[in-house]
Amino acid sequence: MPPKGHAILSASSSERWLNCPPSARLCEAYEDKGSDYAAEGTDAHALCEFRLKQALDIPAENPIENLSWYNEEMEECAAGYAAYVVELLETAKQTCSDPVVMIEQRVNFSRWVQDGFGTADCILIADGVLNIVDYKHGKGVEVSAVANPQMQLYALGALEIFDGIYDIDTVRMTIFQPRKSNISVDQMDKAGLYNWADTELTQKAQLAYEGRGDFSCGEWCRFCKAKAECRERAEANLALARYEFQSPALLDDEEIADILGKVDALTAWASDVKEYALQQAVSGKEWTGWKLVEGRSNRKYTSEAAVAAAVEGAGFDPYERKVLGVTAMQKMLGKTRFEELLAPYIEKPQGKPTLVRSSDKRPAMNTAKTDFTEEFYYV
Repeated sequence: MPPKGHAILSASSSERWLNCPPSARLCEAYEDKGSDYAAEGTDAHALCEFRLKQALDIPAENPIENLSWYNEEMEECAAGYAAYVVELLETAKQTCSDPVVMIEQRVNFSRWVQDGFGTADCILIADGVLNIVDYKHGKGVEVSAVANPQMQLYALGALEIFDGIYDIDTVRMTIFQPRKSNISVDQMDKAGLYNWADTELTQKAQLAYEGRGDFSCGEWCRFCKAKAECRERAEANLALARYEFQSPALLDDEEIADILGKVDALTAWASDVKEYALQQAVSGKEWTGWKLVEGRSNRKYTSEAAVAAAVEGAGFDPYERKVLGVTAMQKMLGKTRFEELLAPYIEKPQGKPTLVRSSDKRPAMNTAKTDFTEEFYYV
């Protein structure tokens, strides 16, 4: 498992503090409450570490009995991660006699970021190439390795350890995110990485460490502890909310396209503020014009066993029988057996039309306009 410790300017939060330097010190005032997603990710990393060490014949203690979120999907993800790293290693061995693999390696990049350190999931060095592989268990937001500051900081920390030992000239960074079917790779020369570190990184890191610089809101706000109270974020979203949504026809195409790119941030901000206000009210705070009440609730049995016994005693059948849902069935049978038995009986209806950015990997849907064009072309 990775060493314990927390850096004010951590690699994992670098996208936020690089874009919004004063947020680093602002977040210090907030308690780190954690989340189920974070706990699940921690368990997944522990399993990935074990499966990779196992694949490389490195002695390791099996952590499964201590993993609260362990399941078959996590096992498949860990196996895929281990296989990917082993494949990288085997490829390296074809041209390098002594490639090096470091797992959960503590790295220090404090030459550029004061008190900066982190833990790289996997570092592989061979033939002048430094490989950094980072596992992401999340299935919400697809993470890109391209110009990813977390990966670049890990690479800088790895260079601090190995650059004097190995003749490294290229840095290759990989995000392995199996639940999004995402393997993102970025590559840059060492000189370019050092140039970024000596200029942009050093300057912004100093501002962040000192709590100076300008506040700026963007996608990085979603992981900020101050996101519900931040004035900069509020002003930016309120400015967007002032658009006349009641009359979209009065907006030109560029304005509507611009709104589409920001509306998710607006709704996320509104949701964050509402949740923050609720939690504060539960803790005793009173908001002018608002009060805390009990929401609607549904009736439930205090004991299903007692209910079943009472109903059966009265001569009725208290149970219903239905086929398990697709997800529950696959979990029960396992993915391989599920495919063997049920593949002919599974269909996936067309999803509801959704507007996404052009960079999204999903293919564009046919619309009434394109259908008509295609039919007209082939007549």
